[in-house]
Amino acid sequence: MAPHDQTPGSGTPLVAFDVDLTAQELQRRAQVLAALGPQWDPVEVLRGEEAAHALLYSGLDADQQRIHAELVAAGVLPPREGGGRAAA
Repeated sequence: MAPHDQTPGSGTPLVAFDVDLTAQELQRRAQVLAALGPQWDPVEVLRGEEAAHALLYSGLDADQQRIHAELVAAGVLPPREGGGRAAA
């Protein structure tokens, strides 16, 4: 056997070990959705986040607007979108 086919220093051959986590991932996602409950509306959550974002940046004075524009131009902050991203 080649050296890479053995556990270093033991002379014991290595054994391939694969784990398929597909079933566990599906179960995890199902549990997350169950925990959120049937009343959870992802589109409404996104609308709320956009409203909070708009409120956060409303009422900026000229200097704050300038700094915000610099941060957007530098890619630190996302651009403020007038139309929003939530589906109607």
